[in-house]
This record gives sequence, C-alpha cells and structure tokens, in this order.
Amino acid sequence: MYEGIHHVSLLVTDIERAKNFYGNVLGFDESPDRPDFGFPGAWYQVGSTQIHLIVHKEGRTFRGTTEIDSRDGHFAVRVKDIEAFLHRLETHGVEMLNKPENKTEWHQVYISDPDGNIIEFNR
Repeated sequence: MYEGIHHVSLLVTDIERAKNFYGNVLGFDESPDRPDFGFPGAWYQVGSTQIHLIVHKEGRTFRGTTEIDSRDGHFAVRVKDIEAFLHRLETHGVEMLNKPENKTEWHQVYISDPDGNIIEFNR
C-alpha cells in the first residue's frame, strides 16, 4: 500500500542560514524543482526522500531550543560512512550527541539545525 516517505517538512526562520546548514554543512543536494509558492523555502534530495524547508513564522512546531534531545521529535537519515560523517560535523564545528553504543544495532548521531529541528544520523 505504501512506497515510502516522500518528504519531511521543517520550519526554519532564516532560509539563507538554513540553506547554508543543510547544503554546505551537511552536504545535502538542493533540488531545483521547487515551485515558487510565494514564501521562502528550499527542497533537498536525500536518497529517495526530500526534505522541505519552509519559512513560516507563525508555525507551531518550533521547539524553542537547539538543545539536542534524542527523545524529542526527530527524523533519521541513514549514512553510508559514519566516520566520514563525524569528520564532516567536526570540521564544521557542529555540536552532536554521538551514541556509537546504544540499545539499537546502529551507531546514532543526533544534531540540531540552527532552528532546533533534531536530526538523527545512523549507520
């Protein structure tokens, strides 16, 4: 019945700061296919799934903190090489919660984007 998750939408307050983080820091590929919706945003292709960044100041899903809490709402991205990913984060000075040993069978790394959206990366 289902094929997978098409996209995840995240609210951001500053699209240029968010694009720098998702494009330059994380290295996600920005999609040129985003139509002009009349508000700022960006689409990123991550495997077969997209991440949609949306500027919506009245949005209600802002956490109000950039504190990294692995139990708070988040989505997860599978990485091919966790060591290369960790090196990338360290190079860019990104704060992380690194959990190589945990109750799952995969290495987990949690980060917060500049607006407080939590993302888990795992391998």
